[in-house]
Amino acid sequence: MKRSGWLVAVALAVAGCTSQPPKSLVTPLPTVAQPPLPTKPVTDQQPMRGVWLATVSRLDWPPVASVNASSAASRISQQQKALTEKLDKLKSLGINTVFFQVKPDGTALWPSKILPWSDMLTGKIGADPGYDPLQFILDEAHKRGMKVHAWFNPYRVSVNTKPSTVAELNATLSLHPASVFVLHRDWIRTAGDRFVLDPGIPAARDWITSIVAEVVSHYPVDGVQFDDYFYAESPGSALNDSQTFRQYGQGFASKADWRRHNTQLLIEQVSRTIKQLKPSVEFGVSPAGVWRNLSHDPSGSDTRGAAAYDEAFADTRQWVQMGLLDYIAPQIYWPFSRQAARYDVLANWWANVVKPTHTRLYIGVALYKVGEPSKSEPDWTVNGGVPELKKQLDLNESLPQISGTILFRENYLNQPQTQQAVNYLRSRWGS
Repeated sequence: MKRSGWLVAVALAVAGCTSQPPKSLVTPLPTVAQPPLPTKPVTDQQPMRGVWLATVSRLDWPPVASVNASSAASRISQQQKALTEKLDKLKSLGINTVFFQVKPDGTALWPSKILPWSDMLTGKIGADPGYDPLQFILDEAHKRGMKVHAWFNPYRVSVNTKPSTVAELNATLSLHPASVFVLHRDWIRTAGDRFVLDPGIPAARDWITSIVAEVVSHYPVDGVQFDDYFYAESPGSALNDSQTFRQYGQGFASKADWRRHNTQLLIEQVSRTIKQLKPSVEFGVSPAGVWRNLSHDPSGSDTRGAAAYDEAFADTRQWVQMGLLDYIAPQIYWPFSRQAARYDVLANWWANVVKPTHTRLYIGVALYKVGEPSKSEPDWTVNGGVPELKKQLDLNESLPQISGTILFRENYLNQPQTQQAVNYLRSRWGS
C-alpha cells in the first residue's frame, strides 16, 4: 500500500462519524474528544512573498484562447507553456509561494474521485484535459524552489445560476464522478446569484473535508488555503437555510451564532484532517481584512468596513486564538489614507491578534488596485502606485508579527497600469 493510502487508512481508523452516508474520506474526531492540535512555530525564517493564481472564470490561468485550440495536444501545450512562463516571471520577481486555485467551484483541477474535471481546462465540465494541472504546477514550481499552496473555494458550486449552467451541471449525471449539484441536490442553495453548498449540513462539511484529504494525501502540496467565501450572500440573494437551522440549530440563541459555529466546525475538521494525514502541510485562511468593527465589538478594529464575523459568519480571530490555523492572510485591500479601513490600523490590529499565538500572519495586498483611478483611493495612481505599495511593504517588514505579503492577483503583474509597481517589486524582492 502506498504511504498516502496508509495515511488515509489510519486517519479513517481513528476517526469517528459525524453524519450519515455519503461518508467522507476522513471525518475527524469530535473536538470534545480531542482538542484542536496546537500549531508549531516554523523555523524557516524566509518571509512569504506570495501571489494568488486564480483559475475561476480563467482570471489568471488557463489562457482563454487555449480552450479553443485546434487539438488537445495544442491546448495542453498552450496551458503548460503559459504556466511555466508565469512561474519564471514570478521567480524573477522574488515570489516564493503560489496560491493555486485547485477548486474554483464544484469542479477540480486534478483527477479527483469526488469532483468532476473543471470546465476551465477544456470548456466542458468533466472532460479529461489530458494531463494533471496540479501535479504539473507542483513539479514546475518545486523545480524553481517555489512552494505551492492548494487554494480551495469550499462552498461555491457555480459562478452563476443561468439555465445553461444548470443544464451543464445536470449533464454530469452520467459521469463518474458527477457534480455534487446532481448527487446531493438537497445540499444546494442559491446565494449571491450562485449555487452554493449549505454550510449548516454536516454531510456537506464532511464532503468538503474529504476533498481536501484527497489532495493532501496524494500530492506534495506545501499548504492548503480557504478563501473568504464561507457564508457568501448578497442583499438581493440571501442563502435560505431556514430549514437547515430548524433541523440542526437547536440550542443556539440566533441563526448568526449557529452559522458561525458551522463555519468553525469546518475549519476544525479540515485542520485536524490535514494534521492527521501530513502534519507538515500548512493550513491557512485568507479572510476579509476586517474581523469586526470597534463600533460593534470592543475587541474589533477602528474601522467601518464589512466584517467577516458579521457578513461571512466567520469568527476568524477565534480560529487564531484556538490554534486551528498555521497562518492567516487577511485581505487588507485599502491604502493608508482610507479612513474607513486604514491599512496600518488593520495590519497592526492583526499583528496584535497573532502575537500571543503560533499562527503566522501574512497580509493580502491589493495589487489589482495599483494604477487604477479611484476617487475614494487616489493613492493607487500616485507615481504608478509605488509610494503606497512601498509604505505597505515597509510596514509589513517592520512588524515582527507579520511574516510576509501575498499579492492579489497574478495576472495584474502583466497589466500596463502596474508596471511601475512590478519594476519596484523586482528591485525590492528579485534576485
